[in-house]
Amino acid sequence: MSRTCELTAKAVQTGNNVSHANNKTKRRFLPNLVNVTLISEALNQNVRLRISANALRSVEHRGGLDAFLAKADVKELSQRARLLKKQIAKKLAEQVAA
Repeated sequence: MSRTCELTAKAVQTGNNVSHANNKTKRRFLPNLVNVTLISEALNQNVRLRISANALRSVEHRGGLDAFLAKADVKELSQRARLLKKQIAKKLAEQVAA
């Protein structure tokens, strides 16, 4: 399992630890990933995702998983999230047509 957020594509970054003597050693900056279960109201099902804490705040701010995915850029989403976005859009289109 990669250390990448499924919704925002935040991933590991690299940099240096810099000592007082200005010695530099490589280090990794890891994203704050959490395993969460979000509810898709359109699909009426729970979805387990591994997302960053910042993405979780964004999902709640936008009004839930469905609203977040509707506005999200496809380039940043993981394969699972892209599939979810398509399923949600299809379900919402069916509800509007009915």
